[in-house]
Amino acid sequence: MDLKKTLKISGMTCAACSARIEKVTKRLSGVTNMSVNLATEKANVEFDDEKISLIDIIQAIEKIGFGAKEERKEEDEDQIRKERQIKILKTKFIVSAVFCVPLLYLAMGSMVSWLHFSIPSILRPMDYPLNYAIAQIILTIPIVIAGYKFYTVGYRNLFSLAPNMDSLISIGTTAAILYSLYSVYEILQHNYEAVHGLYFESAGTIITLILLGKTLEAVSKGKTSEAIKKLMSLAPKTATILKNNIEIEIPIDEVEIDDVILVKPGEKIPVDGIILEGNTAIDESMLTGESMPVDKKISDKVFAASINKNGTIKFKATKIGSETALAQIIKLVEEAQGSKAPIAQLADIVSGYFVPIVIGIAFISAILWAISGQSTIFYITIFISVLVIACPCALGLATPTAIMVGTGKGAEYGILIKSGGALESTHKIDTIVFDKTGTITEGKPEVTDVIALNNLDENTLLQFAASAEKGSEHPLGQAIVSMATKRNLEFLKYDDFKAIPGEGIEVSMGGKDILLGNKKLMDEYNIPTVKLIDTLDTLADMGKTPMYIAIDGETAGIIAVADVVKKSSISAIEKLKSMGIKVAMITGDNKKTADAIAREIGIDRVLSEVLPQDKSNEVKKLQSEDRKVAMVGDGINDAPALAQADIGIAIGSGTDVAMESADIVLMKSDLSDVATAIQLSKNTIRNIKQNLFWAFGYNILGIPIAAGVLHIFGGPLLNPMIAAAAMSLSSVSVLTNALRLKAFKPH
Repeated sequence: MDLKKTLKISGMTCAACSARIEKVTKRLSGVTNMSVNLATEKANVEFDDEKISLIDIIQAIEKIGFGAKEERKEEDEDQIRKERQIKILKTKFIVSAVFCVPLLYLAMGSMVSWLHFSIPSILRPMDYPLNYAIAQIILTIPIVIAGYKFYTVGYRNLFSLAPNMDSLISIGTTAAILYSLYSVYEILQHNYEAVHGLYFESAGTIITLILLGKTLEAVSKGKTSEAIKKLMSLAPKTATILKNNIEIEIPIDEVEIDDVILVKPGEKIPVDGIILEGNTAIDESMLTGESMPVDKKISDKVFAASINKNGTIKFKATKIGSETALAQIIKLVEEAQGSKAPIAQLADIVSGYFVPIVIGIAFISAILWAISGQSTIFYITIFISVLVIACPCALGLATPTAIMVGTGKGAEYGILIKSGGALESTHKIDTIVFDKTGTITEGKPEVTDVIALNNLDENTLLQFAASAEKGSEHPLGQAIVSMATKRNLEFLKYDDFKAIPGEGIEVSMGGKDILLGNKKLMDEYNIPTVKLIDTLDTLADMGKTPMYIAIDGETAGIIAVADVVKKSSISAIEKLKSMGIKVAMITGDNKKTADAIAREIGIDRVLSEVLPQDKSNEVKKLQSEDRKVAMVGDGINDAPALAQADIGIAIGSGTDVAMESADIVLMKSDLSDVATAIQLSKNTIRNIKQNLFWAFGYNILGIPIAAGVLHIFGGPLLNPMIAAAAMSLSSVSVLTNALRLKAFKPH
């Protein structure tokens, strides 16, 4: 059976690491897919558990030098681990900086005339070269110890023929230290000129700067996942349950299905449920992004982490733990943040070959400069600079960090983007197909017109109709009853009731004979409707369904019912058209009704009288016109069309977040969010392209400069310390650029 699991990976330092884990695990028999995310430090693995176990996969990852364990919902523990990691990195940086500053002062002071006299005479290189060298060794040792992981990880990967960024750092700084130790040996042999060959300060500074970069990187990575942390923190830790009318406060994990829970004003709803007693208004912005509180009464649903505003309620728990709407949202956002967008493939391919190529360039550059007659110090400087300036980290972080921030930002607006691929593809959409019922319209009929004849007033006509339909299960009847309730009309009792299938009803009420139904019913009872023809044509052109009422054999009026357009639909369609996107509507309704709705909201292309099973074919036809098509529907009868479209967008409330057929779920059921999702996708892709441009551009420019290309034309030689600073800053700049997405706001 195919299983999908998430692993927490430790020990990765750059894209070469994530590429290696993917390469090794994909070779295992039974592993069907493996995607490692450097930014989240997680891996999504799909495998056949009849061929291989999760333990085997974890052991394979551990065998190549990385830590792996199955992700559990111990988010507090995960957060503590990340904070501990940042603290350790900060401590290591501070230790290395404390020894690096005097090391640099000692090494550079003798070269700068105004500092020369402030160096103790016993440490002056030209007077006491051995003292000078030993002092540098003493200051370098603690720095190397602080950065020992660069060496253990770097050389282990190098000897495994899978070098990574740590390998570049360890080879470069080892070369500097070994050459410096050789120079110390020469000083011991009384060759005092060898004092100019000490490179301890370069090795120490490189390690210190890279530790600084790693610390900043870890802090920035934490900021990219703030959306998940916010969602996690929303859930309350305890719940008050009622047992034998006694209030008992228990941990949230101990709540069981069907428990009766008490929530007072200002408290958070602990789990999903259905109200048994009480009325209130609830802030559901954590689910939908909608700031206005929602009125709730008996039998209404409530969702975990929403806030009870002004009334005490009792409700029955229906979903707990990982089944709640909030947990489903968190799961969707996590999966999206852990997934890879197609645009990341180029960076992955480059990262896989990057480090071996850089090592090759470093050796070739050093050999060529040696052949050209340059000094040993010169070509060692070249060798170290090339190794240190190369940065696979920036390449590996360019895409996942932007996707993490983008999907998190979407969740803030109630837009759940289920994968990196969906986030990337959405910006290419040029045609959007909207399902009509429940998407463009409210999905439930409402009374739009009450037309009374024969000196009857509207309310009297509506009172008769609603009293006749009281208890009806027909949607049109329910709409009439609902309107009468809104107008506070009194329901009359009827003496006799007769349902006429496909036509309507006949009711005796207060001595009057009332007929309520369609034209066929009127014709059957010979009720004249000629004087209503013009009104009927007008109502039909507006997409409304008329219901005739006859009292004692005479036409008394018409009540028109329609599935009304959502308030947000017209502005949403206008917004999409202003963005240059073609908009179409698909529906099973007749052409006249569909055209009326389309005219009202400004849609030009209408696909009417389409059966649910044929909707996907209509999407396919649009795709055959070379269009990138998004389908927007309710995610149930539209599932085939949502799956067929390039991007499926489901309209849904908090209970619909797990819709498998959609790529994006709009929690607010607001069509304006379709445009927001497209804008967010465009901004995220622009951010990814910027990140990749700078990551590739940095390496394409930096490596030749480090190799001495400028020196050929009389330019300067790149100092390894500057190379290390540039390398560290490149990763931080990519992360900082990704964090700019946090400022995204829809137009």
